[in-house]
Amino acid sequence: MTRGRLPWLPLGVLVLAQIGYPLTEGGTRARLTVATVLLGYLLSVSHALLSRGPRPAGALVLVTTGGGLAVEALGVATGVPFGSYDYSGGLGPTLAGVPLVIPLAWTWMAWPAWLAAVRLTRSGPGRIALAGLGLASWDVLLDPQMVSEGYWRWLDQTPALPGVPGVPVSNVASVLAHAAFLGLPASAAWGALAMSVVAGPLAVNLSRQRTRPGRTVPA
Repeated sequence: MTRGRLPWLPLGVLVLAQIGYPLTEGGTRARLTVATVLLGYLLSVSHALLSRGPRPAGALVLVTTGGGLAVEALGVATGVPFGSYDYSGGLGPTLAGVPLVIPLAWTWMAWPAWLAAVRLTRSGPGRIALAGLGLASWDVLLDPQMVSEGYWRWLDQTPALPGVPGVPVSNVASVLAHAAFLGLPASAAWGALAMSVVAGPLAVNLSRQRTRPGRTVPA
């Protein structure tokens, strides 16, 4: 396997798993959700390891998996910083009231968000801010979807995004699933708007990169 590149097969399986989500229901959908997160986690950590080395990959796991669990446990216990919420038992084993799969999802999406930020700016604080924005925009889509499935619930649901009941503003390819298959058109619109803030400049950057093949991307 070439350093910095992942096998296409696991990535293809991940895409198929996400496509399968709106086509399943009940226990099958819950198991598919967990499997998708596990695969996404392995792909992100593997890519970090292969492209950056053991130390950055270890930092990724420590900050996003360990830190994500700590923040989620704090949130469940105190309502800080996201608002008051709790999890159902639909996502498997829990620790401190948090399904173990949840911090893995943080890592899965934090790494591509960071890679996008690296392409868009050389500023350390700017990268952190952009990566955080990218991760938050993903949550705009994820949260309504998971709430609608009953995987977690918000105890105080106001104020909420217009058209997205059950998800307070404090917390805030899925666009198509929300709009066409999951009956969540408002969250599809809000998610597309939030993601466009990072995805739009990233698309422009990638387009320019193709026209200048000799230009290296900052690490």
